Amino acid sequence: MRTKMVAGNWKMNMTLQEGVALATELKDKITNPSCQVVIGTPFIHLATISQLLKGTPIQLAAENCADKEKGAFTGEVSAAMVASTGAQYCILGHSERRAYYNETTDILREKVLLALANGLKPIFCIGEIKEEREANIQNEVVKTQLEESLFNLSEQEFRNITLAYEPVWAIGTGLTATPQQAQEMHAYIRSVIAKKYGQETADDTTILYGGSCNEKNAAELFANPDVDGGLIGGASLVADKFLAIIAAR
Repeated sequence: MRTKMVAGNWKMNMTLQEGVALATELKDKITNPSCQVVIGTPFIHLATISQLLKGTPIQLAAENCADKEKGAFTGEVSAAMVASTGAQYCILGHSERRAYYNETTDILREKVLLALANGLKPIFCIGEIKEEREANIQNEVVKTQLEESLFNLSEQEFRNITLAYEPVWAIGTGLTATPQQAQEMHAYIRSVIAKKYGQETADDTTILYGGSCNEKNAAELFANPDVDGGLIGGASLVADKFLAIIAAR
């Protein structure tokens, strides 16, 4: 049985004090969730919020990690550093990282390997931009992203991966893939995994939807058989909205 999950991605929002306040509110209100709940915070929050969440059902993710193990890479944060805070997950391959920081599939492959080597579970983002969707090549784009960054993994290693399909044209735009579009892509992703690793592994892989998922459309998106939850951006910054999305799962 694959894990149902709602994961928040705070992005570059929240001072440490604001983040602690939000995490405290979530901790007090999330006691017996119907799915796995993860919050992804900026690096500087991780150690403090990890301590705050001990003994709760909420797990913690970093929003990134370096593609180098350690050394003279000023300003970078290694997977080992992330793991040392107590975080369990690491969001990798987000379209903002790909677009703004030129993260290639080769760089992401290294990040995934380092995350896994340090006991972190990657939440790996894949998805097409608007022009690719309009050209009807979204399947090829997503397949290539999987093949070039993840399909070097053994089946056992791949079982530690959570995928997040995020149509880039829907992130922060207010646009959302229709439930039918989301289901079609999630089912396609699962079929690609099945061809590589077998149907059992494909059936066990958690695939989240990300892209302007909010408290109003979450239930309809999550009703699809291949949509296992959501990677939530802006709506994860407001406790009541995030709680409503968790309840929808």
